[in-house]
Order: sequence, then structure tokens, then C-alpha cells
Amino acid sequence: MSIYTNKYTVTGKMIADFGSATGDMNPVHFDESYAAKTRFKKPIAHGMLTAGLISASLVDCFGEGTIYVSQQLNFKAPVYYKDEVDIVFEDITEITNSSKVSFTAKAFVGDTLILEGTGTVIPGDR
Repeated sequence: MSIYTNKYTVTGKMIADFGSATGDMNPVHFDESYAAKTRFKKPIAHGMLTAGLISASLVDCFGEGTIYVSQQLNFKAPVYYKDEVDIVFEDITEITNSSKVSFTAKAFVGDTLILEGTGTVIPGDR
């Protein structure tokens, strides 16, 4: 079962706000000259900002009040300023004798898989 949730466009403000909020001011995210010398060739969004888009999509899939219990992530490709990220939830399964639900989460830019992992939540009001 797949549930497509939100699409997000990564903005410069999102990247700046994430860096400010977390203290992650790695020049690969902010300095074009520095980033040009890396494998990415231009500044990239923080990986955890992209993971945060999964978190932001949980309410759409599992209801208001959903609580994140665990998440395992594998980063596959970079996300750049102005990329549109699609979040997909798959393999949604209620855990027997529990109030928890497990799922697979994937994030795409176009057809490119940029992030995948598994997670567990306590669903909110559906």
C-alpha cells in the first residue's frame, strides 16, 4: 500500500533556518565556492532537513497527534535548493498487540530516490 503525501520545494530559507536552528553551518550547505569543490558541485540541503519532510508528512498519513517513535534512514542522493521532494509511505503495518504502526518512507526528486528508511509511529486521530 502506498500513500503519497506532500510535495515540498526546498527553499534557501528552509536551508538557512535549518542551519540556524541546529547549528549545522557546514559550508557544503551555504558556500557556493566551497561546494563547487565537492562531489556535489553546488550547495546541498541538509540530509536531516530532508528527513524532516518525512516527519512533516506524518500527520497527513497517520493523523493529528501522531508521535514519532523510531526512524532508520539511508541517504541516497543530494537535494539541492529549489528541488521538489515527494514523500511516499509504503508497507504500512499495524504492529500486533501494540498501538504502533510501522512503515517504509521514501523521498524522491523526480524519479531519483534520495532517501529511504523504515519508521514506527503511534498514530494520532485518523
